[in-house]
Amino acid sequence: MLEPYYQQQANQITITREQGSSFAKGVADDYNPLHDVDAKKFCVPGDLLFSLVLKHYGLSESMQFSFVGMVDETTVLTFPEGGAQFDIMANDKVMLSVTRKGETSTCSSLIDSLTTNYVEFSGTTFPHVIIPLMGEQEVMINPARPMVIYESMSIQMDDISVSEVSLEADKPEFSYDGKRGKINLRFNLTANGTKVGFGEKHMLVSGIREYCQQTVDELITYYNNRKLTLKPAC
Repeated sequence: MLEPYYQQQANQITITREQGSSFAKGVADDYNPLHDVDAKKFCVPGDLLFSLVLKHYGLSESMQFSFVGMVDETTVLTFPEGGAQFDIMANDKVMLSVTRKGETSTCSSLIDSLTTNYVEFSGTTFPHVIIPLMGEQEVMINPARPMVIYESMSIQMDDISVSEVSLEADKPEFSYDGKRGKINLRFNLTANGTKVGFGEKHMLVSGIREYCQQTVDELITYYNNRKLTLKPAC
């Protein structure tokens, strides 16, 4: 399922603007302007990098991902030999750091189902989850520059022998101090109605300001209009 979204030569991978944007909108349902083909500061979706790691290294019982650098169309990613801890590098800089332990599954149907479900969950959290979550504490993001940065994520699998999983969102958490905050999105993984794992996605938010319902409504309308305009044809 990932073949259309990257190029590989030996252990090096590149992703074009068109590929990153197509993955964001067509797979993740993510319409963050940073992923637009013509974005001034284009950024490859972190969920695509996560998906590529699972494709190349498999799914381990415990995995942590730290997104360190911003990847664009000029970045040449080097995928090293797998191990308990490894870094995806570009020009001697760490772009993504991975830590894992336990048994590892390379079952393609398990990895595809986890990738598909997680990416859909992750991509649709803005604005549908993040804005109401922040609104509970009477704050909101800066509508002019909605800076929500993907910091890290983790997965814990209790049963790695299953062939596919479904994802259910769990209760999210938001905390802030001044203009900066942290968002923790939780999820559970199930197979045949039984919980087999869980995970978390951590994001950083900057430019936090006092909540304004009119501004929130305008932001959501703008986002939904972008989605209608830019949504890829089936």
